[in-house]
Amino acid sequence: MTKKYDIALLGATSLTGEAILEHLAERNFPLGKLYLLSASLSVGDEIFFRGKDIVIEDAEQFDFGRVQLALFAAGAEAAAHFAPKAAAAGCVVVDTSPQFRQDVGVPLVVTAVNRERIPEFAARRLIACPNAASMHLLTVLKPIHDAAEMTRIDVVTYQAVSGTGKDAITELADQTRAIFNLTETENSVYAKRIAFNVLPQIGELQDNGYTSEEMKMVDEIRKVLDAPTLAVNPTTVRVPVFYGHAQAVHIETKHKLAAQAASDLLKNAPGLTVIDAQDADASPTPLDAAGQDEVLVGRIRDAIALPNGLNLWLVADNIRGGASLNCVKIAEILVESYLN
Repeated sequence: MTKKYDIALLGATSLTGEAILEHLAERNFPLGKLYLLSASLSVGDEIFFRGKDIVIEDAEQFDFGRVQLALFAAGAEAAAHFAPKAAAAGCVVVDTSPQFRQDVGVPLVVTAVNRERIPEFAARRLIACPNAASMHLLTVLKPIHDAAEMTRIDVVTYQAVSGTGKDAITELADQTRAIFNLTETENSVYAKRIAFNVLPQIGELQDNGYTSEEMKMVDEIRKVLDAPTLAVNPTTVRVPVFYGHAQAVHIETKHKLAAQAASDLLKNAPGLTVIDAQDADASPTPLDAAGQDEVLVGRIRDAIALPNGLNLWLVADNIRGGASLNCVKIAEILVESYLN
């Protein structure tokens, strides 16, 4: 008989938490008892899962010693507060927030890229997941780096409002409706109107002129690839799309890797679907990626201005195919190979 594992999910009502529940329901995960936790007003609410309603419990009162795994989808503040408690109680935490990503003692894992780092959880009983944009890009970069040794990455991201949260989705919908109804728009989530607009700043501006989101990408890419000096130059942009991040990527490598060879390489890489048709209408869009688990890659071409350069385009569902999927895949590897 397959052993079952009891799990706690902190942040079940967040977009990432809801997607984690979808993956747990759809995948063949050996799930025993599932506890849904919150530190907010959703305590006492019910969520329907696998044929029954589960009441959301107060995380402050929960004994994490009752579970083998805790999946965190509640943000950095909650992770900072509850992860040490959960680890001290003996369970392993997989955290989707930024809280521990740059902690030297915590492995930052993308299962398609560096799953060999998972055993390092033992030191702190904790594993961190990168943000969605970093994870999507890393899934593409890893096979290219292994084959040709990247020296520089320039990337512009076009990120959906769902990356901010449910309030941002509501704000975009309300603003769009107001514009069509010729009424005043209101904005509270973003500093400027997002509907029919593009916001070239995600996160707070740093002293070097980059934003916090951009520096997350720099730090996460370097850490996951174990390439601390790799040149990474990101610009992150918020666009009026509900779901699906897109990225225009320019890569320079030490060794020549032609576009066709790169395409063939990526076709055999995990977590990717390559769209190599020359028809412009076939290029993947956020709409194509909605509801998909894989990263869609297209427009792979040799750089005009660089002898060892590649350009490509990628899109992925930032919620379903982002941290939620990576979190559940890490949990699957843990129960298969590392937890008794």
